[in-house]
Amino acid sequence: MPIARWGLTTIAVLTVMLALALFLVPEGLARWLTAAVVGLLWLFSINFFRNPARHPPPGADRLVSPADGVVADIETVEAPEFIAGRALRIGVFMNVFNVHVNRAPTDATVAWLHYAPGRFLDVRHPSASHANEAQNIGLELNVPGHEGLRIIVRQLAGLVARRIVCPCTLGDCWQRGAVFGMIKFGSRLELWIPEGRAEAVVSIGQRVRAGETVLAQLIPNPSNPQQEAHDG
Repeated sequence: MPIARWGLTTIAVLTVMLALALFLVPEGLARWLTAAVVGLLWLFSINFFRNPARHPPPGADRLVSPADGVVADIETVEAPEFIAGRALRIGVFMNVFNVHVNRAPTDATVAWLHYAPGRFLDVRHPSASHANEAQNIGLELNVPGHEGLRIIVRQLAGLVARRIVCPCTLGDCWQRGAVFGMIKFGSRLELWIPEGRAEAVVSIGQRVRAGETVLAQLIPNPSNPQQEAHDG
């Protein structure tokens, strides 16, 4: 099974610990109890850091989920400065058993990065989206008919998840479905799209797969002039 590169160190350390438990702990019940505990942690890590192949469905104007998990909410809210207006926000909750690599929702260029320090509330808390530590990634789409449209992918740390991995830089070109980072040990991903530019095609409580499940369909020829102002 493919493993995300950000988990290789953790797995290597647990492998060494398992070997030490088997060879250094005195023979008897203590050895096997220690090996059992470390072995379970090793299996958990293999499962957590797995990176299965994903294949986005046809349609460049269909935004795929950036994370595995369950759709937690679909709301229209005030967006961060990169969008500067109201936006459709789709939140996906990940538990510790989900695949945790994050994938690009569309073909785009990274045009804005903003790290926001914050709290570590349970990501199901109503205030978590704005109060928790977060990495905001502003994207400008490279999709025919929607070039330059600005959207945001937000990685949110949570009660257990305390490590956001996002080795992105300004100017990076993302391909739809490609891995761009992860959050270690459960949390939340959000997709923000300017109001009037997309329609959600999932429902709250629906299970989704990163890089494959379509979250939203872009809308051509919007009546909302916000994008024209950005382009102009």
